[in-house]
Amino acid sequence: MLTLLDPCDCTRFPDPALALREPNGLLAVGGDLSPERLLHAYRRGIFPWFSAGDPILWWSPDPRAILLPEHFHGSRSLRKRLRRSTLVTTLDRDFAAVLHGCAAPRDAEGGTWLVPDMIVAYQRLHALGLAHSVEVWQDDMLVGGLYGVAIGRAFFGESMFSRVSDASKIALARLCEQLRDWGFGVIDCQMTTAHLLRMGAREVSRVEFLTRLAHHGSRPGYVHSWDDGGERPASAIQIVTAADA
Repeated sequence: MLTLLDPCDCTRFPDPALALREPNGLLAVGGDLSPERLLHAYRRGIFPWFSAGDPILWWSPDPRAILLPEHFHGSRSLRKRLRRSTLVTTLDRDFAAVLHGCAAPRDAEGGTWLVPDMIVAYQRLHALGLAHSVEVWQDDMLVGGLYGVAIGRAFFGESMFSRVSDASKIALARLCEQLRDWGFGVIDCQMTTAHLLRMGAREVSRVEFLTRLAHHGSRPGYVHSWDDGGERPASAIQIVTAADA
């Protein structure tokens, strides 16, 4: 049975172990998307995901897809593209534009899970220095990117998009490079996809994920804008191939 969240108490969530097996990870319904509730959810390995017109749904799947920043795998073709690329990357340069890029419909039916209330919620987290973006630019035009939430030294990847070939992969490579430098221990990828597995993600049990989250999420993080005013050429990003690992 799903838990109905108390609209007046943003701190209470059910034990993730109570999540449904089908659909995988569905745990609770209701509540709101206030920064306080979202932070309490992320710290417990719970995230919101719902469609327009539906109530807010909260999830904690088992198994969980994660990516360790040092385990990002770029294919040889991606490495070759990076060497020749004129694209540049930035951090937190245009969070709102990345959100709207991720919210754009991906198919002919025009559906998106990034409904207006979700966009507002993550913009609030960004203003608090807790939600961040990676942008990929081509001739001063945004052509790809990703965004997510940082709690301590854990990063919760939410969504990515591309308008040119491999732009989202380049954004992920840039994120992993930066998180390695800052000592982040885990990137939460939420649900498993073949695309993520090819780039180094792997499945772990919910118990292992929550153990990693308790460790890395409690470490001092970077609660401020990540934009240092600079640009990093995609050609300078350091990645590895599966053969190098």
